[in-house]
Formats: sequence, C-alpha cells, structure tokens
Amino acid sequence: MRITKLETIRLRQHANLLWVRVYTDADVTGLGETWFGAAVCETDIHERIAPLILGEDPRRIQHLHRSMHPYAGFFGVGAEMRALSAVDVALWDIAGKLANKPVHDLLGGATRASIPLYNTCAGPDYVSQSADVRPGNFGLGEQQSAQYEDLTAFMEEPAELAASLLDMGINSMKIWPFDFAEGAADGVDISNDDLKRAMLPFEQIRAAHGDKMRIKAELHGLWSLPAAQKICSALEPIQPDWVEDPIWMDRIADIKKLAHSTFAPLAGGETLGGIAQIRELIEQGEIATPIIDVTWGGGITFAHKCAAIAESFSKPIAFHDCSGPITLCSSVHLALSAPNVVEQEFTRGFYYSWYHTLVDQLPPIENGRISAPSGPGLGVHLRDDVPNREDAMVRVTEL
Repeated sequence: MRITKLETIRLRQHANLLWVRVYTDADVTGLGETWFGAAVCETDIHERIAPLILGEDPRRIQHLHRSMHPYAGFFGVGAEMRALSAVDVALWDIAGKLANKPVHDLLGGATRASIPLYNTCAGPDYVSQSADVRPGNFGLGEQQSAQYEDLTAFMEEPAELAASLLDMGINSMKIWPFDFAEGAADGVDISNDDLKRAMLPFEQIRAAHGDKMRIKAELHGLWSLPAAQKICSALEPIQPDWVEDPIWMDRIADIKKLAHSTFAPLAGGETLGGIAQIRELIEQGEIATPIIDVTWGGGITFAHKCAAIAESFSKPIAFHDCSGPITLCSSVHLALSAPNVVEQEFTRGFYYSWYHTLVDQLPPIENGRISAPSGPGLGVHLRDDVPNREDAMVRVTEL
C-alpha cells in the first residue's frame, strides 16, 4: 500500500483552517486538519512533506512521523509542526479505516463511552480571519444576533450565560475578561480598576450559581510574572479550576515561580509542541494541567505520548479545541482513550453554528457529555460540497 496523493483545502470564509486529505492506492483516504497560518502550512505540506511521504506505506505512522519531523522548526507549534500534525491525523484516520475500528480503539480502547464538556465562551466569529488573539479579532459586533455569542454574554450577562450552559448539562466554562484590560496591550501591569472590572463576571457567576458552575480563567499568555501573580491572587477566592496561560508557556522558570506563589492551579501548553517541551512544562514548570493542541503540536502520535507522560506524573491532561471540527473529533478520540482526561473543551458557538456545514457528522453531545462519532477512523468526512465552494482553494501533489 502506498500514499499516492496529498490534497489540501482551505476556505476564505474560515481563513484560519486547513484540511489535508491523504490518498492511497487502496482507495482509502484520511482526513486531517490544522489552523492558523493556513497558507503557510499548505505550502509546507506540498513542498516539504509530500516528497518525504509520497510512495510510502501509510500504515507506518511512527516512521512517517519521524520522517516529517523538521530539522528547523522541530519543536513548538510553528508551520512545520502544524503541517506535520494535519498529515499525522490523516494517517490515523487511514489506519482506523483499514482496521474498521474507531481511532480510540487503536489507542488502547475507550476508557468510557463519553466525557464531560467545558465550554470555551467564544462567539461564532472568534479569531476567524487571522491568528491575532486580541479583542480586535474576537468577532464582536459581527454576528450579535447569532446563537451562542458567548463572548459578549460573559462580558455583559455572565450569570445568564452560566444558566444557559447548566440547562444544557454543561457545568464548566472558560472566560477571559482580563484580555480587555488596558494593561493587556503590553502585559507589564494591570490597574486595580481593570482588575476589579475583570473580576466581575467571575463574581457574578459565583453569586448566582455557587459551586454548580466550574470556572476557568484564560489569560492568553499576555502578562508579565508580577501582573500574573496579581491576577491569580485576585482569582483565588472564586476557586477557579485553573488559570490558563497566565504567562507565555516557554518561560518555564517563571511558571514555576508563579505556581509556588498562588493557590490557583495553573494550566497551559497548547502553544508548545514536541514531547520534550511538554515534559519540561510538567517536570520543571510544575504545571497542574498541561494542555495540548492535537493539530498544532504533532498530531495524534504526539498527543497520545503526552497523555502518557502526564499520567506518569499523576497529572491530568486536556486537549485544546477552539478551531475546527476535525480537531475536536481527534481530541474526543484521544480523551476517550486517555484515563487522565477530566473533560473535553469545545466551543458551542462553533459547534452549533458552522461546524456542521463542513463535515458529514459531528461527535454527538448529550446532557453535557460528548462521545465519538460512529464509523471507523475519525468517523468524520468533509462534506462533498466543501472543495467545490466558490471560496475554496484546492491544491494537489501526487506521484
């Protein structure tokens, strides 16, 4: 069996997303995905990766993963790693289809039938056009009448937002009001007024719902160590599940200092790639919950190893999703197989508004829990009309 063709697809409407389809001479095709810098990742797939894997046996996933591993950009989540990640996910999809088993069965089998969700409270257009994770790219004001504009909701009606999630059986949520502080522009410090203002959504959720709703705080790596310490101290009374990316996750020594200075658990790592970085984040940075992005850091091959590393330290691990339907689907298969995953991230503003326009089915959700879609491999395929859309850009490299 040989890999015969690589096809990439991206859409102007969802400019951050890139899909790759890996074709074989056995008439079995695998689907992968990555996001941010879609055009750059597309180029890397066709110009660097294609010559390395065309003609190779797609079943040799570990071998191909090592072959695709770049000399420059060999760690982190740069374009080379994101391109590798997309192809790796597609190879696992092929393996599942050949075995007539879901991907989670290839990873050792499901440890449970479904897993609880937490909602990342973004709206449908959140960071949809570029990789700039700043308020100007949060999609605010574009679809205010859209269902589940949860970012506007957490700033204006946080208690009502929490109530709507609880009604769906979801008792965990993540919000990021600190991004709107004036000091977030350079991250050096946060004023007391901005600190108090950013704390209001957390306090209102606690006042209305008590401990029924679990709350996570996202800081997007915007802050200096002193500013992050000030924010974590303010968050301690509301007992967050975690404070995510309080500083950039490559500052391992500072992460350790922050962990020792606060009772609030720290989480992060989605902007890191390669198992060595995740091991150092756990071992040296003493992070409470490492978070990885499957389609950024090295694919399913990478994520499966990271879950085992975290388990060896008796740590939970979380799989990031605020991106696309294949990332979510891959993460669900991994989360079901890994015993140290507590819950799976999703963004209901994406899931219920546009994910279904791209794929034939989604991982089903019932009473706040998500399970794997039916079928072998990932169980998900791009809709037939996606490559034929007017805004589609398709590129093919073949033997």
